Amino acid sequence: MRTFDYSPLLRSTVGFDRIEQLFRGLERASSENGFPPYNIVKTDADNFRITMAVAGFTEDEIDITASQNSLKISGKSAKEKDDGEYLHRGLAARSFSQNFELAETIKVVSATMENGLLHIDLVREIPEALKPRTIEIGKGKLIEDKAA
Repeated sequence: MRTFDYSPLLRSTVGFDRIEQLFRGLERASSENGFPPYNIVKTDADNFRITMAVAGFTEDEIDITASQNSLKISGKSAKEKDDGEYLHRGLAARSFSQNFELAETIKVVSATMENGLLHIDLVREIPEALKPRTIEIGKGKLIEDKAA
């Protein structure tokens, strides 16, 4: 596995302590096996959907945990029945865990399961304090320092 030095990127930033952790997480994610397969779709400017193929799993066998800036989806398959000798086994029934890093403004709003596909809907909610605002320029007034 290659390692990268992110210090040149962090030299000119202030308050972005999570950036290096995010890069390290992306390195780990790229080296994982990618099971189960998933899509991430941007449905419009502020809405996203993660669709994950979870054939063979029921809603009771899947846990979805949204914490501060991450989303963890894990599945634990029930013990398999011995239905006989498999000549080909193409459906994976193994347990999995998939983590997604979310921006601070992304919230998980719903999760549904249909036809072996798990759909997780996300929305970007920008607080008023973070939205751009127009600053008027004052005319002819000086602000006095009151901490004298």
